[in-house]
Order: sequence, then C-alpha cells, then structure tokens
Amino acid sequence: MLKKRELHDAPVLFELMSHPEVFPFVRHKAASTDEFYFLTKQTLEAEDRGELISRTILDEWGQPIGTINLFDIHENKGFLATWIGQPYFGKGYNKPAKESFFEELFFQLGIEGVFMKIRRTNTRSMKAALKIPYAAAANDQYPEVLSWINRENDVYDLFVISKEQYLFHYYGDQNNSEEVLQA
Repeated sequence: MLKKRELHDAPVLFELMSHPEVFPFVRHKAASTDEFYFLTKQTLEAEDRGELISRTILDEWGQPIGTINLFDIHENKGFLATWIGQPYFGKGYNKPAKESFFEELFFQLGIEGVFMKIRRTNTRSMKAALKIPYAAAANDQYPEVLSWINRENDVYDLFVISKEQYLFHYYGDQNNSEEVLQA
C-alpha cells in the first residue's frame, strides 16, 4: 500500500498530480515532469535530513497512485499532506493509506502528533477528515498553530491526530495501549 518515494515513479505521479481536480490541493506543485523529478529529489534529500517523511501510495497492483507526507516536523509533530490521483477517487485508497502511514509514524518513527490543515473550501478533504474517528478538531486546542497556518489568510481549519487518540481507537483502553507501545 505504501513505499518510500523513488525517482522512477515521478512520470506517473506527475501525470496524476496534474489533473485539475488534484493540482490545486498539492503542496509542492510542478509544471513539468523535469520539475517534478527535481522536487522528488529534494523531497528524498529532506527526508534523509529528518525534515519530512514521504511515501508513495500504491494500488493493489503496486502502481503509484499518489503520495502521503508529513511536513514541517517539529517536536515530534508534523503536518499531513496527502493526494491521490483523480482516477482513484472514491475507490477506498485514502483510509488504508493513512492508517498504514500512521502505524509507521507512531510505532516506528516516534511521531507523537499529526496535524491536518484543511482549506475550508476543500470539501473533499474536509469530508475525509471528518470521517477519521481518531482525528479531533484542533482550532481551540492549538491556537498558536492555527495562527501560524493562517498567518497570510484565514482559510484553514486545523485537526490533530495524536498517538494516544490513535492507540485508543485501535487498541482500546490506555492499559492495553501501553502494552502495545511497549511491545
């Protein structure tokens, strides 16, 4: 379902990212395949430096269909950015990709929290966030983060997924969650 980003996937991912229903919501936009190669190379280098975590989302045949990333990592928290190509909308890839990514983040990479900043006009992403039972609206809980993401224009709502919320949702009470963490 997920794999580390690789340069050879750039042409397929560029074509998927270029679709008008996807492109406006992609964080790192590219106008050409060459530019997308360059951005992918920069992403791989930034991951090597510990600045972000980036994975390619795969379909059931192992073909790249989108990306999922954790950007701006600070104090074991970062911002989630996901996009899936338009031909794969509504086919059930988003939820398992996120869950696989969260498992890696929380249990292998030491991440404590995942922020989602969602443009209020992006109804597709807002609906997806509201379906995540372990995500919480965070505008009031993290006012400094909300202020930072809206420093230029007040266009985003903030959500957070904490390691504790994720554990509780999947593994029940805190005692059981602590056993999972120690395993």
